[in-house]
Amino acid sequence: MPQPPEPGERQQLPLVRSLVSRLPAYVLFCNRSPRTVQLLWINFQGQPESYGQLKPQTGRRMDTFVGHPWMFRDAQTDDPMLVNNKEMYLPSALENGQVSVVNITLPVYSLRERCLQVVRKLVCMEDFSRLEIARTLQEDLAQKPNIQSDLRGISQRVEQRLLQNRETQNI
Repeated sequence: MPQPPEPGERQQLPLVRSLVSRLPAYVLFCNRSPRTVQLLWINFQGQPESYGQLKPQTGRRMDTFVGHPWMFRDAQTDDPMLVNNKEMYLPSALENGQVSVVNITLPVYSLRERCLQVVRKLVCMEDFSRLEIARTLQEDLAQKPNIQSDLRGISQRVEQRLLQNRETQNI
């Protein structure tokens, strides 16, 4: 696994990123979905790094570290997948080198989101504006799933939660 940046390097880092850790975590990523899944480790700068793909109904053992977040995406569509019913997996330490089983599944999509997925698959992006549908749906079709926007959303929620916790402690 890549090493963290040098201590002298100063930059504004995102909240969602790998932290320096020497505590190993042993996991078994199990793809319980019918889709091929992209394994993504969130590095020390908060950027996703691919650790390959996982075919449907297969698994892969991974040695990682406590404090190193992982996300999973549909390899074909970049739609987010769930990991133990959450959008991100953060390993924790287990005793005696035990392996954590991590289940990757499809989320339950709303009918609207599922329809957008199907139309994106069947219609070329250039033709979205030609579809006789509401402009808002055309705009939604054009906004394909994107891990960077998902990471920003997670970071915003973490930041809001931290601010709320700080406010309740000050009361």
